[in-house]
Amino acid sequence: MCSGVSRMKLYCFDRTFFRSSHALNPIQLPAPMETHLWYVKPSEVKSESLLKQYLDILSPCERENVLRMQGEEPRKGALLARALVRTSIARYQTNSQIDPRSLKFQKNTHGKPEVHWQKSDDWDPPPLHFNISHTSSLVACGVTINSQIGIDVEEKHRRTKHNILSFARRYFSKYEVQFLAAISDPQVQQMEFIKLWTLKEAYVKALGIGFSGAPFKTFTIRFKEGTSTKASDIVVDSFDDVRSWQFSLLELANSHYAAICTEKHAASGGERNIPRKLRVWKTIPLLEDECISGTDGVKTICGF
Repeated sequence: MCSGVSRMKLYCFDRTFFRSSHALNPIQLPAPMETHLWYVKPSEVKSESLLKQYLDILSPCERENVLRMQGEEPRKGALLARALVRTSIARYQTNSQIDPRSLKFQKNTHGKPEVHWQKSDDWDPPPLHFNISHTSSLVACGVTINSQIGIDVEEKHRRTKHNILSFARRYFSKYEVQFLAAISDPQVQQMEFIKLWTLKEAYVKALGIGFSGAPFKTFTIRFKEGTSTKASDIVVDSFDDVRSWQFSLLELANSHYAAICTEKHAASGGERNIPRKLRVWKTIPLLEDECISGTDGVKTICGF
């Protein structure tokens, strides 16, 4: 496994702090070899009027699903997840300014959400892809152009109810179980297990075929030694998938691991291992955005 924390290839063209009670800060779409990551911490969203604004931008079906959830914390998390998706996508400059309320979504045959753009004769919708993940303490949304994406976030110190190795033998590949079994320190073993889990989840979500279509045991995540700053640090071995993928494993806010999996394309000058650029924002939707790329708020463990 990659160890330590290395600086990642981060780009932030506007590191100003943005505040507004109504508007979204418009930005350019991600470049072809670029990933954008937005995240919000539910504990920092305390305004009841702001939560009401989030409800107002949801579709009737989304609003009904949120309000139907039992428990204040899960309800708030679901609301923030939908609001983050809508406000993140709406801020991108396409053919015109987008109202978050106007966005429509559809699901592929396996249930992965996609933007359903309203096409017109004089406009081709952008090939935008997104994915979302959330825990009770952090919600994140990843965005790319022309590249499938899957993300997963987990708390660094998340505890499992079961013995780590027993749980791993049930869900992980033989190689991954051996990797974890070789770690003698229980705390380190726990953290490496969480890193592996986030990477495997991100890969399955990037595939977009659901967990039944790609059970965790059917593929292996490996960490290549000696290339701690390159995209080839993390590789996936799968008999069923011939596509190439790039991974990044991050630490967010000193409290969470975030895994990003994006599809490689040979169109980038023939080089398949060019590192992707990454821009990261901490946000409270409709209130404030802070680009934290290149700060201690986001650190690369390994990957692009």
